[in-house]
Amino acid sequence: MRLPAAILALVLAPAAAALAQPRGLTFAMLSGAWSGTGSVTLSSGNVERIRCRASYEVVPSGNAFQQKLRCTSDSYDFNLQASVVRTGADAVSGTWTEVTRNANGSISGRISGSSINANIQGPAFSASFGMTIQADRQTVSIRSQGAELSSISITLRRGAG
Repeated sequence: MRLPAAILALVLAPAAAALAQPRGLTFAMLSGAWSGTGSVTLSSGNVERIRCRASYEVVPSGNAFQQKLRCTSDSYDFNLQASVVRTGADAVSGTWTEVTRNANGSISGRISGSSINANIQGPAFSASFGMTIQADRQTVSIRSQGAELSSISITLRRGAG
């Protein structure tokens, strides 16, 4: 079940940030603890609620971060780690690992204003990812075809219980 790890890994790749602190998002906006809820839609059409907690450590230069994410639903438990770096004026890339399933892959995307759109890749899947960050809120939407999970939607808030 590697797709859930990949999908949630995209939550790890949120944001846009700052080699030179350009306009729009910065990785510094992610620093700290976040939590929230959302839903997972299975390819069968079944929908489950999901609960997530994330923490972000941003490097002093502001051009990269390390993220840890743990999400649970009635059927799934994910423990993800990611490293994301700004690679250009509007580009991000990185890697992710789902610890409990020993799955990993890559992240690549583009920043536009307060949003990021990315692709995630793993050995047996791919997914598209969209995210918007506004102050203390992250909204994430992920879609994949031909996998057990067809979509996920999560809203995380900074420091929320």
